[in-house]
Amino acid sequence: MARNGITLLRLSLGIVFFWFGVLKFFPHASPAEGLAVSTIGVITHGAMSAHVSLLVLATWECCIGLGLVSGILPRFTLLLLYLQMIGTLLPLWFFPHQTFSAPFVPTLEGQYIIKNIVLISAGIVIGATVRGGKLEA
Repeated sequence: MARNGITLLRLSLGIVFFWFGVLKFFPHASPAEGLAVSTIGVITHGAMSAHVSLLVLATWECCIGLGLVSGILPRFTLLLLYLQMIGTLLPLWFFPHQTFSAPFVPTLEGQYIIKNIVLISAGIVIGATVRGGKLEA
């Protein structure tokens, strides 16, 4: 496990990002589409259309996925991941009526967002190895 765990974590995280990114290229295929478009609309003050914002987000997530799977440009890939994760947490503040049904009771959308804490943690673990860090046995 120690020998292959971080590599498997990097590959699985990359597959998830790529898969979810590809879904956003197809209208209504992603369950996060509406909330993502609304969040990007708030961030950009409506300067980006829904279609363009989904294309940008889809491309961004696919780049993260490909970067993680290939291992190419790991620092840049992780920077993209961390920035994207900040964006995914924003609906908790921007749209609490959609993400919580009561205090500390997340809706399905809220649960979808909160699970990203695990993805952020995975990115941190992977990031710890970028400069040659290794797991000590």
